[in-house]
Parts: sequence; structure tokens; C-alpha cells
Amino acid sequence: MRKLISLFIFLVFILSGCQSLSQNTIIDWVDFIKWDGKMYEGINTCVIADEKHIDKKLGEVKFKVADNVSDPEYKTKNGDAAFHEKGTDIFTIKGEPNLLAVKSSRAINGYNLYYSRDEEKNRWQFKDMPAEKVIRIEIYQENTANGTKRITEIKNINQINHLLQILKTSKDSPSYQPNMKNGDPDMFQIVLYTGDPVAYMFPLQFDGHNYFWFPSETSILSDEIQGYIPR
Repeated sequence: MRKLISLFIFLVFILSGCQSLSQNTIIDWVDFIKWDGKMYEGINTCVIADEKHIDKKLGEVKFKVADNVSDPEYKTKNGDAAFHEKGTDIFTIKGEPNLLAVKSSRAINGYNLYYSRDEEKNRWQFKDMPAEKVIRIEIYQENTANGTKRITEIKNINQINHLLQILKTSKDSPSYQPNMKNGDPDMFQIVLYTGDPVAYMFPLQFDGHNYFWFPSETSILSDEIQGYIPR
């Protein structure tokens, strides 16, 4: 009888321990919104081209998952968002039925964008961009005294084509290690507008020796890019 009691106590201890571990699991959430039964995933390679393309309010975030859920078996529900607070407005985008927008003070042009993984592929890579349609290019510097600051705007077609050529001829260097001797590289974002509601955006960095960017893999840029980045 004592052995049975001891075994029961041992099993309760093990189960309680497992429950405790489950409750304290740290989950690395993907940036998502679940709406109308569909999972929308954040896109970090595009921004809204202009607020005029934001359409009607679709609804509001009902529950922020990060910081509130530690169960890896949690089943997401409609209205859940990984990182947005409850009550955050969700909007549609004109001409983009499979995208959602959420206002964000930290995003260039003011909105984070999400695409429905059920309805289409992620088509916002540099290789997908119609370069012949680019009508404007902006470069922003991050982590300035005022946050993210626009430092370059290009509308001249010859300059646009020259800068596009610099980007296209960058050399893939996936194993490149930035020079960190003087600290973190300078951080930039390059935004390319095609006249569509959504503009393409890619990170660009300078480590004191090389400019490099991330069209997919790390790629080294020609020093000619310096002509478009005020120092």
C-alpha cells in the first residue's frame, strides 16, 4: 500500500513539474494576425506607399499573444495578434484583397503590413519587383536622434536607373561578416516605389568598410552607393 501511495505522489510530482515547465515556456512568436479563419503573416520587405491606399477598418485585435501565452500547444483564435495590443485597429488595403494593415508609429509611412498565407505567396522580394516601374526611391537612416529619418529622395529617372543598377550588380556574399571594430554598422532602409499601393523595402548597412544589403542573401554593394547616402 505504501508503495502505491509513494508511486502516486511521484506521478503527481512529475505531472506538476511538466505543467510548470509548460506554463513557463518562452515562445518565439512569428509576427501574425489571425482574422476570419486565416493566418496573416507580417511582411518586413514592404511598406504602404501612401496612407491614401488604406481602406476601411476591418476590426480590432482582440488578444495579444506574446507576453500572455506560454503554452506551445495554444490554438490561435480569430482576432489574435502576436505583438499588437488588444483594441489595435486592423485595416484593408485598396487593390490588395489579401493584405491587412495595422497602424504603427515605428513603421515607415505608418503601417505594418500582413499577407494571407492561405491566399498568396510572399511576393515582396527584390527578384519579384518590377524594376521598370520604379518611379521614386527613398533611403532612411535608422536609430537617429529622432528615430528613423529620411535622408535621400530620388525622383530623377536617370538617378533611379543608376541606383537600380548598383543594387542589381551587388555581389552575393552570404558568409560576409561585418566589421564590428567600431560598434554596430550604420543601419538604413531603402524604399522603392512602383506606383502600386505597396512599396518594396530592404535593409542596407555600412560597417565602415563596405555597404551591404539583403535582397535575399547578404550582398556587397559598389562604393558608388555612397553618392546617394549623405555622410
